[in-house]
Amino acid sequence: MHDEFLCHVTAYGTCAGQRIGVPLGTYRAPSLALALWWLRDRANWMADRLDPQPEADHFPPSALVPVATTVADVPAVLRFWCGDDTQQELVAEELAAGRLVRIATRDDTTEYELLAESVDALRMQRTVPALVVSVG
Repeated sequence: MHDEFLCHVTAYGTCAGQRIGVPLGTYRAPSLALALWWLRDRANWMADRLDPQPEADHFPPSALVPVATTVADVPAVLRFWCGDDTQQELVAEELAAGRLVRIATRDDTTEYELLAESVDALRMQRTVPALVVSVG
């Protein structure tokens, strides 16, 4: 059983033709349950910021406009993932088995990524000798 997990949230976009990643948060979870909680919390956090309520006091009138129906609804995808028990169980099983988990969704400009991996699995990878191949 893997006891500790590294969790990351990153947004990726393109700037001057280069793919750029913007870290949105990192957490070293001391348990599987806390890793899953943090991933769901960050997914909801992103959804709430991408899909604010237009009637909120801090937005001037007409500051927010609806996006085209052809644009992916990233907040809905993130909220659905958070509430899907089957997906949550699958993520828990993968993490418990020491495998990297990546949850990603995108709209027309940005990819949003939630990533989690076992600290124990990372340590084990470092102890395995690297494969060195002589070229030329």
